[in-house]
Amino acid sequence: MKQLLQWVFLLSVWWIYPWETARGAEPTRPNILIIVADDMGYSDLGCYGGEIATPNLDALAKNGLRFTQFYNTARCWPSRAALLTGYYAQQVRRDTVPGVKSGGQGIRPPWAKLLPEMVKPLGYRTYHSGKWHVDGKPLKNGFDHSYSLNDHDRHFNPRQHTEDDKPLPPVKPEAGYYTTTAIASHAIKCLKEHAEKYPNQPFLEYMAFTCPHFPVQAPAEDIARYSKTYLSGWDAMREARWKRLQTLKIAGTALSAVERDLGPPYAFPDAIKKLGPNEVNRPLAWKELTPTQREFQAQKMAVHAAMVDRMDREIGRVLAQVRAMDALDNTIIFFLSDNGASAEMMVRGDGHDPSAAPGSAATFLSIGPGWSTMCNTPFRRHKTWVHEGGISTPLIVHWPKGIAARGELRHTPGHVIDLVPTVLQVVGGKRPEKWEGKPVPPPPGMSLVPLFTRDGSVTHDSLWWLHEGNRALRVGNWKIVAAGKEAPWELYDLSAERSEMKNLASEKPEKVRELAAIWTRQFNDYATLAKQNLPGSAQPNK
Repeated sequence: MKQLLQWVFLLSVWWIYPWETARGAEPTRPNILIIVADDMGYSDLGCYGGEIATPNLDALAKNGLRFTQFYNTARCWPSRAALLTGYYAQQVRRDTVPGVKSGGQGIRPPWAKLLPEMVKPLGYRTYHSGKWHVDGKPLKNGFDHSYSLNDHDRHFNPRQHTEDDKPLPPVKPEAGYYTTTAIASHAIKCLKEHAEKYPNQPFLEYMAFTCPHFPVQAPAEDIARYSKTYLSGWDAMREARWKRLQTLKIAGTALSAVERDLGPPYAFPDAIKKLGPNEVNRPLAWKELTPTQREFQAQKMAVHAAMVDRMDREIGRVLAQVRAMDALDNTIIFFLSDNGASAEMMVRGDGHDPSAAPGSAATFLSIGPGWSTMCNTPFRRHKTWVHEGGISTPLIVHWPKGIAARGELRHTPGHVIDLVPTVLQVVGGKRPEKWEGKPVPPPPGMSLVPLFTRDGSVTHDSLWWLHEGNRALRVGNWKIVAAGKEAPWELYDLSAERSEMKNLASEKPEKVRELAAIWTRQFNDYATLAKQNLPGSAQPNK
């Protein structure tokens, strides 16, 4: 029945808008626009319960779909690898596998191609704008044009960035540059060239913002819009978000308790000293802070909000260009974040000047665990952990010609590994099946296309996580999760509550053993795959 529903959907799309037309005046396959935020919390957007002004993304949600149980990998580079290959990051050596050069310095196996290489045979022009954080270079991996922002420590004057894989000079502090605007401007530049030179071909634009990743920095006029917004503090603001989420029918039935003693995932005590006496590295009760600490903390969150606000404005500029090309109706747009909001606190880049205005180029501030807890409302924990707060992301999908539903929610679980199979089904493409005469390993993701209809369904056998020793597995509504290599498994029934507050491990040890065995089997399979076709090895897949 599931396959029949999928075929009915595809035939209906073909009937409304056939892949081949006699006119040849416009691309017959849909354009693809993938937009990724960096370290944005689950409930930061207005359409996901946030107080930040995001009218452009809210409009996409109103006229498209919002997924309420969509997942990332808890960290930037593994999420990007999974998103662009369709494999778990460990399978392609882009997250840690013991005994193998992997993680942020890992090199993908030669059969692990990126999405642009899969759609180019169908006539797509492909563009990348923003953060890369994948091994190799964009133009060597299927993109026709790229602006790659490789300096993640500065939003006003980056020192390391490239265009079409060629180094650009460092940006001077007085240049008026801002990362989010520059990324959007490059995307618009590519789309304008596309409209002029390639009007009969479809495009793939992969726009990866570096905001609101630390250091939280934003133009002063953007920060001013939120100067008074957060004075009531993270506890009150979190409750307000939770009420809006309940009204929106998003994110479950319970608000998780604040883990007051849980600080950043990595300890940098010297950085806390540099940040001054108004900084705190625990989500203390707001009422326990001094008046000057409250003012300072509210200013930090105002910068984070300004970064999300500015991203939405820049997305609006890109959407205006797509409309000017008369392409919006047949462009499938995905918006998501690479991980949950971050509790990390450190000082890098050009250091931190405590006397400078928060959010300016001379500062290196992070929102810290207090605001990160609020940004990830209603879930537990943060980026790097694989509790729901670290791995849950909003996903907006907008495609007027292919999705009849408007403003609906989809509660079916999904994962960034699902985006490649979704795009390939939509465009009528397929991934490479062989490499050097050997079968390419089967990908774990599933197409989300059936969920574009009201009665469609997608069922994963399991969803799997491992990052920094933090482990998790979801099968149906059951989830096991552990915070660290030596930590015991926790067990939650996510149909009852996604807040992960009622640990059922002691009540249902047999379920823990069952799920733990599945997690271990998958880990062993992924580790075995990662050890094949190592760089410099002459041995093909065995």
